[in-house]
Amino acid sequence: MFWMDHDHHLLCKTCISNIPSPFSAVCAGTENKLSTLSDLEQQYRTLRKYYENCEVVMGNLEITSIDRSRDLSFLRSIREVTGYVLVALNQFDYLPLENLRIIRGTKMYEDRYALAIFLNYRRDGNFGLRQLGLKNLTEILQGGVYVDQNKFLCHADTIHWQDIVKNARVSPLVVPTNSSVTCQKCHKSCNGRCWGPKEDQCQSLTKTVCAEQCDGRCFGPWVSNCCHRECAGGCSGPKDTDCFACTNFNDSGACVTQCPQPFVYNPTTFQLESNPRAKYTYGAFCVKKCPHNFVVDHSSCVRACPSNKMEVEQNRIKMCIACTDICPKACDGIGTASLQSAQTVDSSNIDKFTNCTKINGNLVFLITGIKGDVYHNIKALDPEKLNVFRTVREITGFLNIQSWPENMTDLSVFSNLATIGGRALYSGISFLVLKQQWISSLQLQSLNEISAGNVYITNNSQLCYYNTVNWTGLFRANNQKVLIRNNRDPKECTTEQMVCDPLCSDAGCWGPGPDQCLSCRYFSRGRICVDTCNLYEGEVREYDNGSVCVECDAQCERADGDSLTCHGPGPDHCVKCLHFKDGPNCVDKCPDGLQGANSFIFKYAEANNECHPCHSNCTQGCIGPRLQDCIGMMDRTPLIAAGVIGGLFVVVIVALSVAVSVRRKSIKKKRALRRFLETELVEPLTPSGTAPNQAQLRILKETELKRVKILGSGAFGTVYKGIWVPEGETVKIPVAIKILNEATGPKANVEFMDEALIMASMEHPHLVRLLGVCLSPTIQLVTQLMPHGCLLDYVHEYKDNIGSQLLLNWCVQIAKGMMYLEERRLVHRDLAARNVLVKSPNHIKITDFGLARLLDINEKEYNADGGKMPIKWMALECIHYRKFTHQSDVWSYGVTIWELMTFGGKPYDGIPTRDIPDLLEKGERLPQPPICTIDVYMVMVKCWMIDADSRPKFKELATEFCRMARDPQRYLVIQGDDRMKLPSPNDSTFFQSLLDEEELEDLMDAEEYLVPHAFNIPPLAYTPRTHVDSNRNQFVYQDPSFDMEDMLGTIPRVLSLSPGDQSAGGQGGSGPEHQCFEDQRCNGTLRKQATPRPSSTGQRYSADPTIMLGERGARGDTDQDGYLTAMREKATSDYLNPVEENPFVTRRRNGAALTLDSSNPYQAGSGPRVEDEYVNEPLYLNTFHNPGKNRQDKNKTFDNPEYWQHSLPPKATLHNPEYLQDCSTRFFYRQNGRIRPAVAENQEYLTEFALKPGTVLPPPPYRQRNTVV
Repeated sequence: MFWMDHDHHLLCKTCISNIPSPFSAVCAGTENKLSTLSDLEQQYRTLRKYYENCEVVMGNLEITSIDRSRDLSFLRSIREVTGYVLVALNQFDYLPLENLRIIRGTKMYEDRYALAIFLNYRRDGNFGLRQLGLKNLTEILQGGVYVDQNKFLCHADTIHWQDIVKNARVSPLVVPTNSSVTCQKCHKSCNGRCWGPKEDQCQSLTKTVCAEQCDGRCFGPWVSNCCHRECAGGCSGPKDTDCFACTNFNDSGACVTQCPQPFVYNPTTFQLESNPRAKYTYGAFCVKKCPHNFVVDHSSCVRACPSNKMEVEQNRIKMCIACTDICPKACDGIGTASLQSAQTVDSSNIDKFTNCTKINGNLVFLITGIKGDVYHNIKALDPEKLNVFRTVREITGFLNIQSWPENMTDLSVFSNLATIGGRALYSGISFLVLKQQWISSLQLQSLNEISAGNVYITNNSQLCYYNTVNWTGLFRANNQKVLIRNNRDPKECTTEQMVCDPLCSDAGCWGPGPDQCLSCRYFSRGRICVDTCNLYEGEVREYDNGSVCVECDAQCERADGDSLTCHGPGPDHCVKCLHFKDGPNCVDKCPDGLQGANSFIFKYAEANNECHPCHSNCTQGCIGPRLQDCIGMMDRTPLIAAGVIGGLFVVVIVALSVAVSVRRKSIKKKRALRRFLETELVEPLTPSGTAPNQAQLRILKETELKRVKILGSGAFGTVYKGIWVPEGETVKIPVAIKILNEATGPKANVEFMDEALIMASMEHPHLVRLLGVCLSPTIQLVTQLMPHGCLLDYVHEYKDNIGSQLLLNWCVQIAKGMMYLEERRLVHRDLAARNVLVKSPNHIKITDFGLARLLDINEKEYNADGGKMPIKWMALECIHYRKFTHQSDVWSYGVTIWELMTFGGKPYDGIPTRDIPDLLEKGERLPQPPICTIDVYMVMVKCWMIDADSRPKFKELATEFCRMARDPQRYLVIQGDDRMKLPSPNDSTFFQSLLDEEELEDLMDAEEYLVPHAFNIPPLAYTPRTHVDSNRNQFVYQDPSFDMEDMLGTIPRVLSLSPGDQSAGGQGGSGPEHQCFEDQRCNGTLRKQATPRPSSTGQRYSADPTIMLGERGARGDTDQDGYLTAMREKATSDYLNPVEENPFVTRRRNGAALTLDSSNPYQAGSGPRVEDEYVNEPLYLNTFHNPGKNRQDKNKTFDNPEYWQHSLPPKATLHNPEYLQDCSTRFFYRQNGRIRPAVAENQEYLTEFALKPGTVLPPPPYRQRNTVV
């Protein structure tokens, strides 16, 4: 590093004389930034006027818009800038700030930079700033450096800016490499760091070359060359008088932490006393006297007092004194100065009296001011605005009240008025109250003087208390008179108890209450009269000073019993101190570094909490009276003892370490030999902390399953509609069976079982759950069969009957299901409307875990291998990097919501899948659905943010849609929303196709079979072998005393509804997700919680988590807040949740089948009927509809022919359209007399090779790292 050794001694001598003194030329800075005058000549003259002969700039030095020919040599005198230095938009070639040593940065340019130099060249010329003459700049206390866009500037990039900036770690440094090719190299003696090419333009390093022991600057590389800690910018020696500049303050040439304070601690009197050698801080200097245009605020020179202080002059020194209440403010009165033309206080001028303490003039209240003046277009006065007069303490003229608001019965707005001067009189009157029928008391409790003029109070029919006041005691002249007449008779006032408070003396009062007394009978506490002081009780203890109760000092400890807390004011009159005692005074802590006459005072506290002085050589405090007790000092004897003990301890540790090492080597050899001989393969323990997965997997026999018909096909297998007949029983349970294809390999088997693992581990009301697995030669997964198919087809079929409430409920349910997956660290990867199944119109479930992946305990993302992916539903980071996270599922959730809001619309319809990534990168997104308000669409847009971390969490989405579901028509606009009713489930085309088979008659729902006692009601009348008889009720209760009312109270939200009720329930907000209070994340009203299902080891299987249990014997409904009310007659449609009928059970009466929407599902005398909630969870995608006669034979899920590829499989199976198959022919098969395509390829799922032939999508050019964006 470079050191100017050859002239260092000379340099240091000159530096001492160059330190600015308080008598240096000080000039004010500017804060114009890049604003300039229109005349460049005037701009230069202003700059020269500001800074010529200036040494210290108190503010910012801004040099802008100066052309090439100007003489800037006057800037050489500047040595210090307290703010920032800005050099911009100039054309000169040299910046002559050669003597500038320190930039303090008390203000920073753009709140970041203390030195900003940019755009200093002429755009259409070849000249500009070429050299910075800052060769003595060695310190920037705060802020960073910005030197950029200077086309011809040289050598700025060679400067070691970290040596100049005090805290380079947090200060921004922007200094690019020189772009000019004409720059000369630094002189060889500069070691590559210089301000210019000459030998005397080398940079002097004063920080980065210092010894490690130096805590600041230095003047050489050795330990003895450290500067004093108060030095800034370097020094010539180790003392505080050798500094080039001061970090804090300069006191007569010495750098100090603070200037001599106005008060010093006197250890003899134990009090702060005036310091005769006090100085004030003026910038970075300590001065004995502030400049004439400055005032003293505590120990500093300031330009003006703060708002809570007032300026006074004491001993010919202008000082700022704290205001006791409101700082004095004088205002003009009516008829004076700015209110010369005003005749009364009114709504146009009352704001001028805000915070006024003195009125120079009069206050007049006339009816034109109180009630308004139509002629002058002045509105009536707001009575509340009269409170501005509560701050008034003096009126120099008169107070004239001839009108007053009717709702105000007193003059308490003048409760702080102490003096009415009477310098100006109204017909010889200084205080007048005339014809005010509403005023009952004056309440002028602070009024103690009426200096001149008479008092005139007359014709106030309700006024009392006036006769108790000794008015002559307020007068200052013998000729003043009181004219009081025609007010309320004092006898009437006495009859109505409108008399002075008993605590008032005989001097009278201004109104009711102990705070209106002219004087007190016993004691006074402030303005209030009391009968006794709080000497022995009360939160705040007092002492009595004559008849005045005065609070004890805050440092006094409150006494108990009959003892006094204090004997007088101040901390020296306490009976016992609350914290510590320093001499006679109670203090909150012992003096620790208080400035004394010649040194700082340090004390410590003894066991009795008394403060005693530390040793005279202690400089940082102490814990005792000895020198060894000083903080920072250590007793040598304990040090030697500690060294000996430490040495012995080290020897023992080394000996034990050697012994342990030898022992471990021996044990290691023995273990290695034993492993070799016994082939021991013990794996080391690496616990992950993950909770064990205790989900149960049900193994079914192949003989228990019967396949009925094909529902669809997928990549690994085929989905069948089937029946499960448990071994040894006669019940038949409808199920969906997914069978692995025989042609698949071992990898497919593994992935198929992985899907079974995921489904068996998930238990949530809105996730499809596995019923069992059949380990036949072709593995079979068994789930419940749902009769309503997938949600995409459902919204296609009923788009004219689906209202806002149902759509928002679906959004909440999908979000809650995905939130559960996120909590279980599972990434779905294939969320779409086609993968959401409809259990009932009010209950949907997420399915198809074929692409789902569980994250390990420490994983944040999943890296997928090759395969088919739904490009139009995927986030951009998934397409480019094949990285999947919970936030990428949020993107798919947004697309799914868009499908629902467009009633099954195809995302990016007509756009080739290979073009999707480019569209997303350009910022294009799916359009706003017509029914969506901006609130709903903004939620979708947030889901499609490029930055994954900016997308909302599923917890936030569930909360947001839950809030919308409470007021659906505010967020979704659908014509005829109020009149929409979903048809009966029996009218569903897909449902009727499921009932075509005879095998599906007289079935038992899986929930009835697996959880027969789910509701904690009396046992049903069937055995485990009982099946549903089509000729009788589904359930018959054995307990005759358990009537219908009891049953309804114990089975909440499970009732049979009429078709109209059921339809209304589907749209009316009674669905499961409308009850947002059941989830604490919904931020709704707290509701009564359901009684949990009792655990029983005798149950064969765990209960379905979607069933909500109620309390037995409940006799009421829920009110609008969800609380139980008394039982009353109520239509079944009023219950909170709709009925979910067993869709596979029909009713027969006299041999005729009754559909579920029959108007009379129960016959008289047949007993109560309760339909169990049906859970159906198929793992398939509904490919075809069985449309009605008025519907077109068209599958709306796959209506885009652009990417259809019909394949010819070896047998008539329906391939699941979620995956592409590479076949080249088409195949059609006959079903129910109709010709249909067997396979409809889903163009949304493409391999990465299908996007562009032979290529893989490259990452976008703006991303340089392999992370999820």
